[in-house]
Amino acid sequence: MNIETKPPVQPAPFTSKEDLFKILKDNLSYLSDEEISLIEKAYRYADEKHKGQKRKSGEEYIIHPLSVAIILSNLKTDSDTIIAGLLHDVVEDTDTGLDEIKDMFGEDVRDLVDGVTKLTQLNLVNDKVELQAENLRKMFLAMAKDIRVIIIKLADRLHNLRTLEYQSEEKQKEKALETLEIYSPIANRLGISKIKVNMDDLSLFYLHPKEYKDLLQKIKLRRESRQAFVDEKIKEIKQYLTEAGIDFDIYGRVKNLFSIYKKMLNRKVDIDQIYDLFALRILVNDIKDCYACLGVIHEYYKPIPGRFKDYIAMPKQNGYQSLHTTVIGKEGIPFEIQIRTHKMHETAEYGIAAHWAYKEKGNSKGADAKDLKDMNWLREILEFNKEENDSKEFLNLVKSDLNLFTEKVYCFSPDGDVKVLPQGSTPVDFAYMIHSAVGNKMVGARINGALVPIDYVLKNGDQVNIITSANAKGPSRDWLKFVKSSSAKSKITHWFKTERRDENISEGKAQLQKYIKAKGYNEEDLFRPEFVEAACKKYTCKDLDDIYAMIGHGGLKESQVVAKLLEELEKKKESEKTDADVLNEIENQKQKHTSTSNTSGVLIKGFEDLAIKFAKCCSPVPGDEIVGFVTRGSGITIHKTDCKNIMSLPDIERERLLKIEWADSVSSNSESYFARIAVYTQNKMGQVMNISRVMTENNINILDLSSKVGKNDTGTIILGFNVHDKDTLSSIMLKLKSIEGVIEVQRI
Repeated sequence: MNIETKPPVQPAPFTSKEDLFKILKDNLSYLSDEEISLIEKAYRYADEKHKGQKRKSGEEYIIHPLSVAIILSNLKTDSDTIIAGLLHDVVEDTDTGLDEIKDMFGEDVRDLVDGVTKLTQLNLVNDKVELQAENLRKMFLAMAKDIRVIIIKLADRLHNLRTLEYQSEEKQKEKALETLEIYSPIANRLGISKIKVNMDDLSLFYLHPKEYKDLLQKIKLRRESRQAFVDEKIKEIKQYLTEAGIDFDIYGRVKNLFSIYKKMLNRKVDIDQIYDLFALRILVNDIKDCYACLGVIHEYYKPIPGRFKDYIAMPKQNGYQSLHTTVIGKEGIPFEIQIRTHKMHETAEYGIAAHWAYKEKGNSKGADAKDLKDMNWLREILEFNKEENDSKEFLNLVKSDLNLFTEKVYCFSPDGDVKVLPQGSTPVDFAYMIHSAVGNKMVGARINGALVPIDYVLKNGDQVNIITSANAKGPSRDWLKFVKSSSAKSKITHWFKTERRDENISEGKAQLQKYIKAKGYNEEDLFRPEFVEAACKKYTCKDLDDIYAMIGHGGLKESQVVAKLLEELEKKKESEKTDADVLNEIENQKQKHTSTSNTSGVLIKGFEDLAIKFAKCCSPVPGDEIVGFVTRGSGITIHKTDCKNIMSLPDIERERLLKIEWADSVSSNSESYFARIAVYTQNKMGQVMNISRVMTENNINILDLSSKVGKNDTGTIILGFNVHDKDTLSSIMLKLKSIEGVIEVQRI
C-alpha cells in the first residue's frame, strides 16, 4: 500500500476543453440530470463569450473557468455555484451584462457572478493601507451576504496559482504572499482542506523555491525508507481492529510541505523531529467507534505523553473533528494516528461545502443557525469593520484573526461551556469573548477557584470565573499590552474611543495644533469649512471633533489630516489663479535654480550642491514626511516632521527649516536608509534568535543590536539596519510583532 500524497490529481497542462468538460461531467453524478444540462449550457455559453481570448500560457481562456468549475465540483458544491464558476469572468472580460446572466441562468447565478467580479477587482496587497483595508472590508461583506462567492474565488485563486509559472517573478511572489496572508487562512477557517493545502504548497514553491525543493527531496528520501514501516503498521492495526470487531478503513498520508516547513520554523527543529510527517488515518462509522479504536491503539502501542488531542470533544474553530495520538511501536519509532468518522473526514476535506444549507432547495443563500455559529470568526471581523476606522489597525486585526498558525487554548466557563482562545490569552481575553459588557466591568478573575492576576496566562482545562463590579471604571490601556485575541483588542480600543470622547477630543486638538505649529503652517488657511468638510469625508467623520477624537485615541495621525487640508488648500489656490499668475510663475521658474535631487534621494527647491545628512535622532526613510534643518557649517540635516527635536524647536530656530520632499526616483533606486526600532518583549529564552530569524528571512542585515531586561521581566531589544523605504520597514515591524512574546515594536 502506497502512502497517499497531496495535492490531489489535477488535469495535465494544455488538456483540451472538451476533455476538461468530460472530467467536469464525470464529477457531477451527485446532481440531477436537469442541473447537469444547465451546467453544460453555461459551459457552451462561456466558451462562446470567451472565443478568441487566450491566457498568458497560450491556452484558450475557457480552460480557466472550466478548471475552476472542476475544483468546485470536487467540493460537491451546488449547480448554481458551478455555473457561476464557469461564468465568473464573462462580465469582466466580455461585453456581457448581468441582466443577460439573470435571464439565462437565474437571479442566484447573477448575484454570484456579480459578487465574484467585484472581488476580482479588489487589490488586497495595495501599497496604500486605506485602500487595502477598504478592499478587505468589501470582501468580508460579500462573504456575509453569500459565502459561495468566496468559495468560487478560492477555486479561482487555486487555479491561478497552478498556472503562475507564466507570470513574472514579481507577480508570482505578490500573488503567493497574498494567498498565504488572506485566501489560505480563509480556506482554513471554512475548513476546506482540499483547497488550503494546495494553496499553501504552491505559495511556498514561489516564495521560497530553494526551501521547497530541499524539503521535497528530504520527504522523498524518508518516504522511501518509511514505506515498509508504514505498510507493516497498517497490517498490524488491521489485525488488531478486526479482532476487536470494528468496521474501519485505514491508509497512510504525508503531511503537506508548507505545514512541515512552518512547524520546523516555529519549533526550530529538524525534519526528523516532526512526528506526524507520515501518519496513519483510520475512518470508522460513528463516534463510539472512534474511542473504541483509540483504546485498541493504546493497548498495543505506547502513547507519548502530551501528544494526544481530542478534537471530537473540542472541535477546532473551523469545525474540524478527529482524535490525534502519537505512539511508539516496538521498533521505538514514533508515529501519529488520526481517528475520525467518515462524516468528520468529509467535513475536514470539504469544510463548509460539505454541509452548506444551499444544498437544500429553496434555501440557496445565506446560512442556517449552525453555520452562523460555526463562523463566529466572520461575525467578529464584521464587528471590527463597524468599530475600527483606523485602516492599519483593521488590517492588523483581520490578519491576526485569520492567522492560520495561531495555537489555541481550551478553557471552561463556570457553566462548563468550552471557550477557544489564542494561546497566551488571559482572563481579560476570556471576559471579552463572553461579552463586551463583561470585559468592561471586569475587576478580577478566579482560575479553578483561586484568585489570579488579570494577566495570568490561561492553560488548557482552566475553569475561568470573571469577577465584575457595577462600579468598575472600564478597561485600562495597559490591558492592550497583554491581551492576545483580536476581539479583546478591538473592544478595548472601541471603549476608549467612545467612553473617553471628551478627553480624546481635547488631546487630539492639542496634538494637531502642535503639529501645525511645528510645520509652520497658518491655522486660518487650513481650517476653512470646505477643507474641514473634505477631511471629514475622507476619514468618515461627522465633524472636526470626530477628527480630534480619532487623533486623541491614536486612530489617525496629525500628518494625515494636515496633508488632506493642504491638498484642499492647493486645489483652492489653483482654481483662483489668473493667466497673469501662471505667466509670472513660469518666468520665476526660469530664474530659479532647478530643484535638485542628490544621492540622498531628497529634493530641495532653489538650492544646489548642499551637504545632506540624515538625523540619527529619528532616522527618516523614504515614505516618511520630512523637513530640512540648516545647520551651521554642516549643510542640511533631514528629520522626520514629527521628530521630537523638530517639534520642540524655539520659534527663532524655525526660520532655519526648509520644506523638502523625497525624489520621485527614490522608490526605484537601490539606495538603502538606516532605521532603528525597539522591540519590547517578554523575557524568554531564544527571543533574540527568533527576531534574527525574521530579519534573515526578509534579507535584512542587522547592523547593530543591544538588549536589556526591565523590572517586570520584560526585555527591550534595539535593532539598527538598512531598508529601502517605509513600507519595507512597516512590513518588518509587523512580522516582528507577530512573534510569540513580543509586546510592541516601535521606531526610535
